[in-house]
Amino acid sequence: MTEGEVSSTASGQTGHGPGARRKTIDSPYIHRLQRRHFLLFDILPILGTVAAVAFLAVRPFGVTDFALLFGMWLITGLGVTVGYHRLFTHRTFKARPWVTWVLAVTGSMAGQGPVVSWVALHRRHHEYSDREGDPHSPNLSGQGWRGRLRGLAHSHFLWMRRHEYPNVVHYAPDLIKDRALVRISRLYYYWVLLGLALPAVLGGVLTMSWTAAVSGLLWGGLVRIFVLEHIVWAINSFLHMFGTRPYESRENSHNGGVFALATLGESWHNNHHAFPDSPSFGLDWYRLDPGFWLIKSLAVLGLAWDLKVPSRTRIAAKRITPGSTRPAT
Repeated sequence: MTEGEVSSTASGQTGHGPGARRKTIDSPYIHRLQRRHFLLFDILPILGTVAAVAFLAVRPFGVTDFALLFGMWLITGLGVTVGYHRLFTHRTFKARPWVTWVLAVTGSMAGQGPVVSWVALHRRHHEYSDREGDPHSPNLSGQGWRGRLRGLAHSHFLWMRRHEYPNVVHYAPDLIKDRALVRISRLYYYWVLLGLALPAVLGGVLTMSWTAAVSGLLWGGLVRIFVLEHIVWAINSFLHMFGTRPYESRENSHNGGVFALATLGESWHNNHHAFPDSPSFGLDWYRLDPGFWLIKSLAVLGLAWDLKVPSRTRIAAKRITPGSTRPAT
Protein backbone atom coordinates (compact mmCIF):
# COMPACT_ATOMS: atom_id res chain seq x y z
CA MET A 1 0.00 0.00 0.00
CA THR A 2 1.31 3.46 -0.82
CA GLU A 3 0.54 6.91 0.51
CA GLY A 4 -0.82 7.84 -2.91
CA GLU A 5 -3.55 5.23 -2.38
CA VAL A 6 -4.61 6.32 1.09
CA SER A 7 -3.61 9.99 1.52
CA SER A 8 -6.95 11.40 0.43
CA THR A 9 -8.77 9.09 2.83
CA ALA A 10 -6.38 9.95 5.65
CA SER A 11 -6.61 13.70 5.28
CA GLY A 12 -10.37 13.56 5.00
CA GLN A 13 -11.00 11.63 8.22
CA THR A 14 -12.19 13.65 11.19
CA GLY A 15 -13.04 12.68 14.73
CA HIS A 16 -16.16 13.31 16.75
CA GLY A 17 -15.48 16.93 17.64
CA PRO A 18 -15.08 19.93 15.36
CA GLY A 19 -11.62 20.02 13.84
CA ALA A 20 -10.70 16.68 15.44
CA ARG A 21 -8.81 14.07 13.47
CA ARG A 22 -8.99 10.32 13.87
CA LYS A 23 -5.77 8.56 14.77
CA THR A 24 -6.65 5.52 12.67
CA ILE A 25 -8.65 4.77 9.54
CA ASP A 26 -10.70 1.62 9.19
CA SER A 27 -12.27 1.06 5.76
CA PRO A 28 -12.89 -1.85 3.36
CA TYR A 29 -10.76 -0.13 0.71
CA ILE A 30 -7.71 0.05 2.98
CA HIS A 31 -8.25 -3.53 4.13
CA ARG A 32 -8.17 -4.66 0.47
CA LEU A 33 -4.83 -2.89 0.06
CA GLN A 34 -3.54 -4.56 3.21
CA ARG A 35 -4.55 -8.01 1.99
CA ARG A 36 -2.84 -7.34 -1.35
CA HIS A 37 0.36 -6.27 0.41
CA PHE A 38 0.17 -9.30 2.71
CA LEU A 39 -0.10 -11.68 -0.24
CA LEU A 40 2.62 -9.98 -2.31
CA PHE A 41 5.25 -9.28 0.32
CA ASP A 42 4.52 -11.68 3.18
CA ILE A 43 3.17 -14.83 1.50
CA LEU A 44 5.06 -14.65 -1.83
CA PRO A 45 8.52 -14.63 -0.16
CA ILE A 46 7.56 -17.87 1.62
CA LEU A 47 6.73 -19.44 -1.73
CA GLY A 48 9.92 -17.95 -3.18
CA THR A 49 11.96 -19.57 -0.42
CA VAL A 50 10.38 -22.95 -1.20
CA ALA A 51 11.16 -22.37 -4.90
CA ALA A 52 14.78 -21.49 -4.06
CA VAL A 53 15.22 -24.78 -2.22
CA ALA A 54 13.64 -26.65 -5.14
CA PHE A 55 15.90 -24.78 -7.60
CA LEU A 56 18.94 -26.28 -5.87
CA ALA A 57 18.31 -29.34 -8.07
CA VAL A 58 19.06 -27.13 -11.09
CA ARG A 59 21.80 -24.92 -9.63
CA PRO A 60 23.57 -25.66 -6.31
CA PHE A 61 23.89 -22.81 -3.81
CA GLY A 62 27.24 -21.12 -4.45
CA VAL A 63 29.45 -18.21 -3.43
CA THR A 64 27.63 -15.79 -5.76
CA ASP A 65 24.26 -16.74 -4.31
CA PHE A 66 25.54 -16.29 -0.76
CA ALA A 67 27.10 -12.91 -1.61
CA LEU A 68 23.84 -11.68 -3.16
CA LEU A 69 21.75 -12.97 -0.25
CA PHE A 70 24.05 -11.50 2.40
CA GLY A 71 24.73 -8.24 0.55
CA MET A 72 21.09 -7.48 -0.19
CA TRP A 73 20.08 -8.50 3.36
CA LEU A 74 22.69 -6.13 4.83
CA ILE A 75 21.80 -3.19 2.56
CA THR A 76 18.04 -3.46 3.01
CA GLY A 77 18.33 -4.37 6.70
CA LEU A 78 20.37 -1.24 7.40
CA GLY A 79 17.82 0.72 5.38
CA VAL A 80 15.14 -0.48 7.80
CA THR A 81 16.97 -0.14 11.12
CA VAL A 82 18.99 3.01 10.39
CA GLY A 83 16.61 4.70 7.95
CA TYR A 84 13.02 3.66 8.66
CA HIS A 85 13.48 3.15 12.40
CA ARG A 86 16.21 5.31 13.92
CA LEU A 87 16.13 8.26 11.51
CA PHE A 88 12.59 8.63 10.16
CA THR A 89 10.55 7.24 13.07
CA HIS A 90 12.50 8.46 16.09
CA ARG A 91 14.64 11.25 14.61
CA THR A 92 17.64 10.06 16.66
CA PHE A 93 20.07 11.88 14.35
CA LYS A 94 20.14 14.18 11.35
CA ALA A 95 21.70 13.46 7.96
CA ARG A 96 22.34 15.06 4.62
CA PRO A 97 19.38 14.88 2.21
CA TRP A 98 20.95 12.38 -0.16
CA VAL A 99 21.75 10.08 2.76
CA THR A 100 18.10 10.15 3.87
CA TRP A 101 16.97 9.38 0.31
CA VAL A 102 19.33 6.39 0.02
CA LEU A 103 18.15 5.05 3.39
CA ALA A 104 14.50 5.50 2.37
CA VAL A 105 15.04 3.63 -0.90
CA THR A 106 17.05 0.76 0.60
CA GLY A 107 14.49 0.45 3.41
CA SER A 108 11.70 0.34 0.83
CA MET A 109 13.44 -2.52 -0.99
CA ALA A 110 12.92 -4.65 2.13
CA GLY A 111 9.24 -4.99 1.22
CA GLN A 112 7.93 -3.99 4.66
CA GLY A 113 5.80 -1.09 3.51
CA PRO A 114 6.30 2.49 2.29
CA VAL A 115 8.39 4.65 4.58
CA VAL A 116 5.54 6.98 5.63
CA SER A 117 3.20 4.07 6.44
CA TRP A 118 5.94 2.21 8.31
CA VAL A 119 6.77 5.26 10.42
CA ALA A 120 3.10 5.92 11.25
CA LEU A 121 2.61 2.29 12.33
CA HIS A 122 5.72 2.26 14.47
CA ARG A 123 4.94 5.55 16.15
CA ARG A 124 1.51 4.19 17.04
CA HIS A 125 3.18 1.05 18.41
CA HIS A 126 5.26 3.18 20.76
CA GLU A 127 2.25 5.25 21.79
CA TYR A 128 0.16 2.20 22.74
CA SER A 129 2.84 -0.45 23.21
CA ASP A 130 1.37 -3.62 24.77
CA ARG A 131 -1.93 -1.84 25.39
CA GLU A 132 -5.17 -1.70 23.44
CA GLY A 133 -4.35 0.16 20.23
CA ASP A 134 -0.93 -1.44 19.68
CA PRO A 135 -1.17 -2.94 16.16
CA HIS A 136 1.08 -5.91 16.93
CA SER A 137 1.38 -6.68 20.63
CA PRO A 138 1.68 -10.39 21.56
CA ASN A 139 0.31 -9.72 25.04
CA LEU A 140 -3.34 -8.89 24.32
CA SER A 141 -4.70 -12.29 23.24
CA GLY A 142 -5.60 -13.89 26.53
CA GLN A 143 -3.92 -15.77 29.36
CA GLY A 144 -2.34 -19.21 29.47
CA TRP A 145 -0.32 -20.96 26.82
CA ARG A 146 -3.12 -20.73 24.24
CA GLY A 147 -3.36 -16.98 24.67
CA ARG A 148 0.41 -16.63 24.43
CA LEU A 149 0.52 -18.71 21.23
CA ARG A 150 -2.34 -16.66 19.73
CA GLY A 151 -0.52 -13.49 20.72
CA LEU A 152 2.76 -14.61 19.16
CA ALA A 153 1.05 -15.65 15.91
CA HIS A 154 -0.82 -12.33 15.75
CA SER A 155 2.23 -10.21 16.58
CA HIS A 156 4.67 -12.06 14.37
CA PHE A 157 2.65 -12.43 11.20
CA LEU A 158 -1.14 -12.37 11.17
CA TRP A 159 -1.77 -8.75 12.20
CA MET A 160 -0.64 -7.55 8.76
CA ARG A 161 -3.62 -9.14 6.99
CA ARG A 162 -5.99 -6.52 8.40
CA HIS A 163 -5.53 -3.73 10.89
CA GLU A 164 -6.54 -0.15 11.55
CA TYR A 165 -4.37 2.09 9.40
CA PRO A 166 -2.66 4.86 11.39
CA ASN A 167 -3.57 8.25 9.96
CA VAL A 168 -0.32 9.53 8.44
CA VAL A 169 -1.53 13.12 8.83
CA HIS A 170 -1.61 12.55 12.59
CA TYR A 171 1.38 10.23 13.05
CA ALA A 172 3.81 11.38 10.37
CA PRO A 173 3.17 15.10 9.69
CA ASP A 174 6.92 15.77 9.51
CA LEU A 175 7.39 13.17 6.77
CA ILE A 176 4.45 14.23 4.60
CA LYS A 177 5.89 17.75 4.53
CA ASP A 178 9.05 16.36 2.89
CA ARG A 179 8.25 16.14 -0.82
CA ALA A 180 11.22 13.92 -1.62
CA LEU A 181 10.28 11.36 1.04
CA VAL A 182 6.62 11.38 -0.03
CA ARG A 183 7.67 10.74 -3.62
CA ILE A 184 9.95 7.88 -2.55
CA SER A 185 7.07 6.47 -0.49
CA ARG A 186 4.66 6.63 -3.44
CA LEU A 187 7.15 4.75 -5.61
CA TYR A 188 7.37 1.97 -3.03
CA TYR A 189 6.40 -0.90 -5.36
CA TYR A 190 9.07 0.15 -7.86
CA TRP A 191 11.74 0.08 -5.14
CA VAL A 192 10.69 -3.44 -4.13
CA LEU A 193 10.94 -4.50 -7.78
CA LEU A 194 14.38 -2.88 -7.95
CA GLY A 195 15.41 -4.92 -4.91
CA LEU A 196 14.37 -8.06 -6.77
CA ALA A 197 15.89 -7.06 -10.10
CA LEU A 198 19.32 -6.08 -8.77
CA PRO A 199 20.40 -9.53 -7.51
CA ALA A 200 18.93 -11.17 -10.61
CA VAL A 201 20.90 -8.89 -12.95
CA LEU A 202 24.07 -9.14 -10.87
CA GLY A 203 23.84 -12.91 -10.69
CA GLY A 204 23.35 -13.17 -14.45
CA VAL A 205 26.08 -10.67 -15.39
CA LEU A 206 28.69 -11.96 -12.94
CA THR A 207 28.39 -15.52 -14.21
CA MET A 208 26.91 -14.93 -17.68
CA SER A 209 24.26 -17.52 -16.89
CA TRP A 210 20.46 -17.47 -16.98
CA THR A 211 20.26 -20.01 -14.19
CA ALA A 212 22.42 -17.70 -12.05
CA ALA A 213 20.02 -14.83 -12.79
CA VAL A 214 17.08 -16.93 -11.59
CA SER A 215 19.08 -18.04 -8.57
CA GLY A 216 19.98 -14.42 -7.81
CA LEU A 217 16.31 -13.43 -7.97
CA LEU A 218 15.39 -16.25 -5.60
CA TRP A 219 18.21 -15.99 -3.04
CA GLY A 220 19.07 -12.28 -3.21
CA GLY A 221 15.45 -11.27 -3.73
CA LEU A 222 12.69 -13.45 -2.29
CA VAL A 223 14.68 -15.45 0.27
CA ARG A 224 16.36 -12.24 1.44
CA ILE A 225 12.95 -10.58 1.97
CA PHE A 226 11.71 -13.68 3.82
CA VAL A 227 14.74 -13.80 6.14
CA LEU A 228 14.75 -10.07 6.93
CA GLU A 229 10.99 -9.97 7.50
CA HIS A 230 11.05 -12.74 10.07
CA ILE A 231 14.02 -11.20 11.85
CA VAL A 232 12.15 -7.89 12.18
CA TRP A 233 8.85 -9.55 13.12
CA ALA A 234 10.55 -11.61 15.84
CA ILE A 235 11.52 -8.36 17.56
CA ASN A 236 7.86 -7.33 17.70
CA SER A 237 6.68 -10.75 18.86
CA PHE A 238 9.22 -12.75 20.86
CA LEU A 239 11.06 -9.78 22.37
CA HIS A 240 7.81 -8.49 23.86
CA MET A 241 7.56 -11.78 25.78
CA PHE A 242 11.05 -13.19 26.36
CA GLY A 243 14.54 -11.95 27.15
CA THR A 244 16.26 -9.69 29.67
CA ARG A 245 14.85 -6.44 30.97
CA PRO A 246 17.53 -4.14 32.41
CA TYR A 247 15.67 -0.83 32.07
CA GLU A 248 12.33 0.54 33.19
CA SER A 249 9.80 1.07 30.39
CA ARG A 250 6.01 1.08 30.41
CA GLU A 251 5.60 -1.94 28.13
CA ASN A 252 6.88 -5.51 28.09
CA SER A 253 9.96 -5.08 25.88
CA HIS A 254 13.02 -7.30 26.39
CA ASN A 255 16.58 -7.56 25.11
CA GLY A 256 17.84 -10.53 23.13
CA GLY A 257 21.56 -9.76 22.97
CA VAL A 258 22.49 -13.11 21.44
CA PHE A 259 20.68 -11.97 18.26
CA ALA A 260 22.33 -8.53 18.10
CA LEU A 261 24.33 -9.14 14.92
CA ALA A 262 21.52 -10.95 13.09
CA THR A 263 19.14 -8.07 13.87
CA LEU A 264 21.74 -5.34 13.17
CA GLY A 265 21.31 -4.11 16.74
CA GLU A 266 17.51 -4.17 16.87
CA SER A 267 17.39 -6.96 19.45
CA TRP A 268 18.43 -4.51 22.19
CA HIS A 269 14.70 -3.89 22.32
CA ASN A 270 14.23 -3.00 25.96
CA ASN A 271 17.09 -0.52 25.64
CA HIS A 272 15.31 1.02 22.68
CA HIS A 273 11.94 1.33 24.40
CA ALA A 274 13.60 2.84 27.48
CA PHE A 275 15.49 5.36 25.32
CA PRO A 276 13.59 5.67 21.99
CA ASP A 277 15.42 8.89 21.08
CA SER A 278 18.83 7.17 21.16
CA PRO A 279 20.54 6.22 17.86
CA SER A 280 22.48 3.59 19.85
CA PHE A 281 20.35 0.62 20.83
CA GLY A 282 23.23 -1.21 22.53
CA LEU A 283 24.04 1.87 24.68
CA ASP A 284 27.50 0.45 25.53
CA TRP A 285 30.41 -0.06 23.12
CA TYR A 286 30.66 -3.79 23.89
CA ARG A 287 27.01 -4.46 22.96
CA LEU A 288 27.02 -5.23 19.26
CA ASP A 289 24.96 -2.71 17.30
CA PRO A 290 25.81 -2.60 13.55
CA GLY A 291 23.09 -0.02 12.92
CA PHE A 292 24.81 2.41 15.27
CA TRP A 293 28.17 1.59 13.72
CA LEU A 294 26.84 2.87 10.40
CA ILE A 295 25.44 6.02 12.01
CA LYS A 296 28.77 6.71 13.75
CA SER A 297 30.61 6.16 10.46
CA LEU A 298 28.31 8.65 8.74
CA ALA A 299 28.98 11.12 11.56
CA VAL A 300 32.75 10.73 11.21
CA LEU A 301 32.38 11.49 7.48
CA GLY A 302 30.31 14.59 8.23
CA LEU A 303 27.18 13.04 6.69
CA ALA A 304 25.26 12.70 9.98
CA TRP A 305 25.13 14.78 13.13
CA ASP A 306 23.15 15.59 16.28
CA LEU A 307 23.30 12.01 17.56
CA LYS A 308 21.07 12.03 20.66
CA VAL A 309 22.89 9.38 22.74
CA PRO A 310 21.59 9.48 26.35
CA SER A 311 23.98 10.46 29.14
CA ARG A 312 25.33 7.86 31.56
CA THR A 313 23.37 9.58 34.34
CA ARG A 314 20.10 9.23 32.43
CA ILE A 315 20.86 5.59 31.60
CA ALA A 316 21.68 4.77 35.22
CA ALA A 317 18.47 6.42 36.43
CA LYS A 318 16.36 3.98 34.41
CA ARG A 319 18.26 0.84 35.28
CA ILE A 320 16.22 -1.77 37.17
CA THR A 321 18.03 -2.77 40.34
CA PRO A 322 17.32 -5.89 42.45
CA GLY A 323 14.25 -5.31 44.58
CA SER A 324 13.00 -2.38 42.51
CA THR A 325 9.39 -2.33 41.36
CA ARG A 326 8.86 -2.69 37.65
CA PRO A 327 6.13 -0.69 35.96
CA ALA A 328 2.93 -2.53 35.07
CA THR A 329 2.71 -3.92 31.55
